[in-house]
Amino acid sequence: MEFTAEKIAAFLGGRVEGDSQVTVTTVSKIEEGFAGSLSFLANPKYTPYIYTTKASIVLVNNDFVPEHPISATLVRVPDAYKAIAQLLEFYNQTVEKSGISEKAALHETAKIGEKCFIGDFVSVASNVVIGSNVILYPGVVLSENVEIGNNTTLYSNVSVYKDCKIGSDCIIHSGTVIGSDGFGFAPQENSAYKKIPQAGNVIIENNVEIGANCSIDRATIGSTIIRSGVKLDNLIQVAHNVEIGENTVIAALTGISGSTKIGKFNMIGGQVGFAGHLKITDNVKIGAQSGVHRDVEQKGAILQGSPVTSMRDFYRSSLLFSKLPEMQTRINELERKLEQFLTKNLNPNE
Repeated sequence: MEFTAEKIAAFLGGRVEGDSQVTVTTVSKIEEGFAGSLSFLANPKYTPYIYTTKASIVLVNNDFVPEHPISATLVRVPDAYKAIAQLLEFYNQTVEKSGISEKAALHETAKIGEKCFIGDFVSVASNVVIGSNVILYPGVVLSENVEIGNNTTLYSNVSVYKDCKIGSDCIIHSGTVIGSDGFGFAPQENSAYKKIPQAGNVIIENNVEIGANCSIDRATIGSTIIRSGVKLDNLIQVAHNVEIGENTVIAALTGISGSTKIGKFNMIGGQVGFAGHLKITDNVKIGAQSGVHRDVEQKGAILQGSPVTSMRDFYRSSLLFSKLPEMQTRINELERKLEQFLTKNLNPNE
């Protein structure tokens, strides 16, 4: 689709500087801009590119003051980063997908809402309920009794096991598995392990986004719960009976062991590992590669390290760690001198 600078400014509540009738049909990074594309400047370190970009339109903050001539038309907005997100969301909504592929397999008992798109080789089992404006890309599998809310998108090869529920306005990226068995095995007398049936499900509330190749295990009994507004990056493992509180964001490669409860508004870095049966309160920030082995009860805590500790203590310990070789040398020298001193004073005739 084609948009003029005037229309973009009107939609965003912005102001045009330059040719209000210049048009764009796509977006680009500011350093790779080309004629007919729209870009944005939000991070100051990219400022030099605004003077060389070939993009036709650039979104900038209201307080941006150019130091050199700019060939692109500017659209000034309060926050360029938020504006580009708003514009991209609008663009995606205008590119409507609807219709059901003849290659999809839909059980006769499935209920499908209005204006849905169901791609090739999608499998929808018995008693599945799909809301309106749902998009299921090719290869999605919905098992028995699954429920999908309105305006939710599942990308290719997402698998949702039986009895799981996904809310409205959710996005789940390719390769993610919802409702696989939790890791439950009972040791036997002969040192073998007997599988414990996983009889629960997964509940994903509204406005949740889950990245590619994540695994959300079903509960042993009850539900694994992802609350509204949660955002999960790629390659995250959520074990059985875990609960993640609303508007918590978690970066890639994090693993959360069974029955851990994570509170609201938390920010968790990449490669963080959580032991099982923990309780993490609200508004906690945990740095990348941390290992969380204990409950976190202090709201607003900022933590780092393995085992996890306060960020301040972690950095103090890191400084000491870097000095360990020097300290070891000094200790060895002190031990040598002490041994010489003791030898001399305990054996004065030598």
